[in-house]
Amino acid sequence: MLRPQDNRTRESKRLDGRWSFRFDQNDVGRTERWYATPLADAREMAVPSSYNDIFTTQAEREHVGAVWYQRDVFVPRGWADQRILVHFEAVTHTAAVYVNDHEVVAHRGGYLPFEVDITDRVTAGAPARISVRVDNTLTWQTIPPGVIETTAAGEQAQRYFHDFFNYAGIHRSVWLMARPHHSIDDITIVTGLDGTTGLVDYSVAAGSAGGEIEVTLRDARGSVVAEATGAAGRLTVNDAELWGIGRGYLYELCARLAVDGELVDEYRLPVGIRTVAIDGTQLLLNGEPVHLRGFGMHEDHVTLGKGHNDAMWLRDIECLKWIGANSFRTSHYPYSEDVLDLADREGILVIDETPAVGMNAGIAGGIFSQETYATFSDDTINGDTQAFHADVIRDLIARDKNHPSVVIWSIANEPESDTEAAEQYFRPLVDVARTSDPQRRPVGFVNVMLAPHGRCRVTPMCDLVMINRYWGWYVQTGDLDSAMVAARAELEGWAGDGKPIIITEYGADTQPGMHSLPADPWSEEYQVDYLDAMHAVFDEIPAVVGEHIWNFADFATRSGIMRVGGNKKGVFTRDRQPKTAAHVVRRRWRGGLDPRVTQSQVGACSD
Repeated sequence: MLRPQDNRTRESKRLDGRWSFRFDQNDVGRTERWYATPLADAREMAVPSSYNDIFTTQAEREHVGAVWYQRDVFVPRGWADQRILVHFEAVTHTAAVYVNDHEVVAHRGGYLPFEVDITDRVTAGAPARISVRVDNTLTWQTIPPGVIETTAAGEQAQRYFHDFFNYAGIHRSVWLMARPHHSIDDITIVTGLDGTTGLVDYSVAAGSAGGEIEVTLRDARGSVVAEATGAAGRLTVNDAELWGIGRGYLYELCARLAVDGELVDEYRLPVGIRTVAIDGTQLLLNGEPVHLRGFGMHEDHVTLGKGHNDAMWLRDIECLKWIGANSFRTSHYPYSEDVLDLADREGILVIDETPAVGMNAGIAGGIFSQETYATFSDDTINGDTQAFHADVIRDLIARDKNHPSVVIWSIANEPESDTEAAEQYFRPLVDVARTSDPQRRPVGFVNVMLAPHGRCRVTPMCDLVMINRYWGWYVQTGDLDSAMVAARAELEGWAGDGKPIIITEYGADTQPGMHSLPADPWSEEYQVDYLDAMHAVFDEIPAVVGEHIWNFADFATRSGIMRVGGNKKGVFTRDRQPKTAAHVVRRRWRGGLDPRVTQSQVGACSD
């Protein structure tokens, strides 16, 4: 699936703005055919946004079940001879889309795009009504999972097992699109190097109706550097400008489909020439070792929730550059592809993660209800979940395969991984990730401390070690000397396996403005001391090739005594202002303290 694009053969119309909105508390909208008429008793809702934080009552913020969105659109009259589609970048978590009186598509999975051809349901030059039933309900067969339980008051409540708020709604842009009936359907790019020569292997899928494919590659100045014909082939670029950290050099590939010598369709795609590989305990970019510095992040902002906003993300990128980060993980779901575009242009490395979070009945932390569950069973996470999880992996890789910024796939965060059931669940999923990616990027998952070195049965399947550890916070709380001993011992064990290690989470909750001497947990002083202690241990272990602090910024969670006003592990506040630790980390990451930071890796920084 190619993203909406305007060019000589394609047009798109963004449908963002204020839509009509209505809660469907009793789930009667389908039977009463709310989609067949203008939405009664409707309020306004911003698209994109989460609907939760728009409202002021707890019942509306924590609504579980269906809501409806609706708006009228005008189909341009110039689209009469085109295929007309509607494209959703993300609807959380399931969607049923209606055009006028007909359901045209149903989709589950809250963080990846879907589209449907509505040519037969609309008329160019006439209005059409688009209605969307959105449902945020989580079950054992969704990714992420959840369960509906009955409260002591006899009400139905959603319990979910991930430690961030279950925001819902139309979170990213909606598009009305026109493209030719005979069109380019997909493009796959694999880049390589032969000395100073860049290699760009391409494959263009254009249906089965025939036609000729022509491909042109231009440099950043617009000069043609390579051309080819045919649906698949190789472009060679002499003295290629490489994509790298802090230097997101992008070529542009233009694929054209012609029939009898006449242009039928075209599509333009940014291309970054680079290689990613693992050699022993090193992660290599363009054949050179790299050390990841950055964060786990969240799509999370006041009022917007998980709704995408360009201004907010531009601020986040500027904060990453200011602090000297060169990477981030899309914890714990795929981010908007606009974010990956930014990473491509800025030369920021990305660990791209599926929404498989909360798949661990052994984690409590105030998130689980009192009832306990088995993680894997016929009644909980089962074969149906696994099949859907595999589809999500395929869809994620299909969407993001051409982004040079994406260097690692993470298929899950903190699942149960020390049991035979976990091994049976994840082994085929690791294979799915490997076989789905034409670039063969490293594949892994993020291990939780309940499955330490020697007990985890999934990490041995993976290309690298990614671990979340909170020595000095959830364990050895306030005792950093003991935390360092525990950290050193476990990291030395993982290092003995001969794979690169990325610490994908480590951090300490910190209330902005809270100070104490001596440093107590939750104070800004303790966050500084904690990070200094962990960094000292990481620097002793050569196999540690990445450090991602949890978290970039404070973020919203489900209400509870463990999370007063959300998760406060951010180095930045939720409104993106630095805590004291941000200045300490900045000095380390900009080359002042970390001996493994080379000048080429400081390229992403700005003053």
